[in-house]
Amino acid sequence: MQTRYWMFGTALCLSLGLVGCQTMTGSSGQAFSYKNMPVADGTVTAGEGNNVLFKGDPLPLSGSGVKIGDTLRDVKVAQNDLTLVNIVETKGAGKVRIINIVPSLDTPVCEQQTHLLSEKNKGLDKMVELITVSVDTPFAQKRFAQEARIGNVTFLSDYRGGDFGKSHGLFLEGPHILTRAVMVVDKMNTIRHLQITPELTQLPDMEEAFQIARRLVTES
Repeated sequence: MQTRYWMFGTALCLSLGLVGCQTMTGSSGQAFSYKNMPVADGTVTAGEGNNVLFKGDPLPLSGSGVKIGDTLRDVKVAQNDLTLVNIVETKGAGKVRIINIVPSLDTPVCEQQTHLLSEKNKGLDKMVELITVSVDTPFAQKRFAQEARIGNVTFLSDYRGGDFGKSHGLFLEGPHILTRAVMVVDKMNTIRHLQITPELTQLPDMEEAFQIARRLVTES
């Protein structure tokens, strides 16, 4: 069974496009070229016993799942200088935060999801902390941010052991990546929105996440 998931995970990574971020903003200064990608309708429940799909094939989620109303769990992730920070205590602690969760930044869907977070938030980045978490190494995340010219997103890496993914039920054990999701956390670290895309190749509804975050800012 482990061999089967390893082979499937390898095929998954190749199919997702782990060939570098060739379409992002680079030294030429050209704007990111958005593609017409499907947006997921609905969500999957986090944690053991639940699956997401990759082109129709099920992938089991690992870890103890969280749900709306739960508190963000204490777990350390790596910053781009390799130092560790508790996800509960990032620089935006005490503010509303949008946590963008992607399998790998070096894939077209993850790349676009992160550009949407950075560029389409309509000024929310001045009021909330925007975070992207992936299993990419901190070096790869730093390179991505520099080449994409993204300076308003905090990049955090779960590369050490997938502890963030496992502690929130968002880890895919076979391919050893995070599933695709977006989470909105209020000032008290309560999860107020969580969408896990049922199909890994689809984007989450980032606009819905922005609207919920904006409402939380207005209410506080």
